[in-house]
Amino acid sequence: MPRHEDRILFEFLILEGAQAGLSWETILKKRTNYRVAFDNFDVRAIARYNARKVKALLADPGIIRNRLKIASSIQNAKAFLQVQNEFGSFDAYIWKFVGGRPRNNGWKSFQTIPARTAESDAMSKDLRRRGFNFVGSTICYAFMQAVGMVNDHTVDCFRYAEV
Repeated sequence: MPRHEDRILFEFLILEGAQAGLSWETILKKRTNYRVAFDNFDVRAIARYNARKVKALLADPGIIRNRLKIASSIQNAKAFLQVQNEFGSFDAYIWKFVGGRPRNNGWKSFQTIPARTAESDAMSKDLRRRGFNFVGSTICYAFMQAVGMVNDHTVDCFRYAEV
């Protein structure tokens, strides 16, 4: 479903980055733990994390304890705040990659759903230019799917028409 709340968009951005190289099921099982460990994805709080907080996160078995992914979350929070400052909201910025409206694709099978698109390529490039990490094109496309920027339910799925 299309999401426009900056806190939710930030949560999904961080979770998609954490998922890199892992199964989405692994991250879903840890989502509640992430919310606790990362202050309910309060972007301002995360942007202020220090070495002590990083050490605590690295010791937390409820999240993915990868130093690069944790550092990326902090850096992404700082970049997220800059985007909010420039565009008024992250929502206003990120939805421009699909013209402000969800793309309704008409896939007939899972095999035809792409891992990336020209839009996710452009998003990835621009996010990296703005200082974001763990935002490759495939991660960006998964983010776009998760926040409803693209409807990639197959046409025979009951959710396709709902979205």
